[in-house]
Amino acid sequence: MSNLLIIFLSLVFGIFLRRVKSVPENAHQTLNQIILYVALPALIFRSIPGLKWEPGLMALCLVPWTLFFLAWLVFEKTSWSRDVKGALILTAGLGNTAFIGFPVIEALYGREALRYALFLDQPGTFLIVSSMGIVVANRFSQGVMRKRDLFLRILLFPPFLSFTIALILMALGWKPSGTGEEILERLAGMLTPLALISVGLQLRLGDVRTEGKYLVAGLVFKLILSPLLVLGFMKAFSVPQEFSQVAIMEAAMAPMVTSTIVAQTYNLRPKLAGLMLGLGVPLSFLTLLVWRIIAS
Repeated sequence: MSNLLIIFLSLVFGIFLRRVKSVPENAHQTLNQIILYVALPALIFRSIPGLKWEPGLMALCLVPWTLFFLAWLVFEKTSWSRDVKGALILTAGLGNTAFIGFPVIEALYGREALRYALFLDQPGTFLIVSSMGIVVANRFSQGVMRKRDLFLRILLFPPFLSFTIALILMALGWKPSGTGEEILERLAGMLTPLALISVGLQLRLGDVRTEGKYLVAGLVFKLILSPLLVLGFMKAFSVPQEFSQVAIMEAAMAPMVTSTIVAQTYNLRPKLAGLMLGLGVPLSFLTLLVWRIIAS
């Protein structure tokens, strides 16, 4: 419950700070860089090395991969501008499976269900935004890049670089403990507040007028169609309920914080990306109640 309250308050603080004259107009850009270079790497080093891989659960990570590529297919086929397509692929194609997802899953299904959510998030959602998310960001912001340049852009993207190093450390048997773990925990804890403050600084409800049809399309795909598709898949293949419930609820989460930051960093319709997250979070609390009943 405290995690959800922090999300709400951080967004409100960001909206309030936008009205403070001493706060620079581009303050959100600085916050985004702190997130990418400090908070996200700390979260990765805290989470990945201690992850226990279980082959039987790996199918869960295919859910976000499937939804992401489906969003890419759907929105690329539209006649909308490149920046709109890129923003919607990143925000409607990736869900907030960790910062909102983890507390929701624990509250609904207990702590044991968190290990299912972790497999869906880390090798799924988080790996996507750190790799294919950068491919999408480059493709729709700058057009075609040389493969070498694109590879370097992905490799040097702080979260992906941290993810790669964390995997190596995991293979070597290292995991954070003691003071190191405490430092990583505190740094990682900055991510959600800073990200939502950043969104609040940019959130202008007046932009709904210009971004309305794109916003509706993105939120319908994210909050309704995505969980509906996962529900159909789970029913068709008679997936055990403890797996299917987590998969459906995670698919129904609001847009991902990190993918929103990536979209804004690459100037992919920043207003639309901010609205997708800023309005998607409160709306998802309502739609999640419906999906909770359907998934039971």
